[in-house]
Amino acid sequence: MDSRILFAFMLSIAAGLATGVGSCIAFFFNHSNKKFLSLALGFSGGVMIYISFVELLAESKSGLEELMGKGGAVCAIAAFFSGIALSMLIDRLIPESRNPHEARPVEAMDAPEQKSRLFRSGALFALALTIHNFPEGMAVFISGATSVKGGIFTALAIAIHNIPEGITVSVPIYHATGSRKKAFLWSFVSGLAEPLGATCAYFILLPFISEKLLMLINAGVAGIMVFLTFDELMPLAREYGEHHLAIYGVISGMLLMSLVLL
Repeated sequence: MDSRILFAFMLSIAAGLATGVGSCIAFFFNHSNKKFLSLALGFSGGVMIYISFVELLAESKSGLEELMGKGGAVCAIAAFFSGIALSMLIDRLIPESRNPHEARPVEAMDAPEQKSRLFRSGALFALALTIHNFPEGMAVFISGATSVKGGIFTALAIAIHNIPEGITVSVPIYHATGSRKKAFLWSFVSGLAEPLGATCAYFILLPFISEKLLMLINAGVAGIMVFLTFDELMPLAREYGEHHLAIYGVISGMLLMSLVLL
């Protein structure tokens, strides 16, 4: 196997395993740490927004213009909004009451009568995240197979994004069962959708890869990441009631990426 392909697979695995990292972090908190969650979610959003607009979409637009002229820019923009549309479709297929975007304070999870419901909710969170993680794994693989730098940045953004999602899965299951092992396992398995998505990208997309297609895919990935930021990360941070910390996190994430991309 080509070293670039192997590298792309490793990136997708690392990004997926970040949900397990979120599980581990959740074990250190007996109640919702609103400040931590708001800051982490905001930081994830800042990283994803900056990479999407400054790196992925900008390079896609520039590259397609060189290949296709003015029509290339139109194609890049169309691919960007197609990525948003795909994310919207996936989001609509998940019932809102079970959607991981909906924040639930951990303090409200301690009542005994909520235990079985909590476990079911945690399991459904894991299923919903698996659906979301599958195209993300494809995005990381394609980015890594195209560019080492682009792959690392995409994997980093998605990994940071997956950490609080891992918390979302593990906390209700942990409170329902009292088992850290079960909570970690459910969160870990949901992250395995990332390398699974990468595998599908390798066997299905790779034979048809061209420079033009890669540029279009990168623009689409940018759309997916922007939608996830505005639909998932920022509303979730606001639900936890730490608006200013979330904004500070966004700025910090953008600042970090701007320094890294110098």
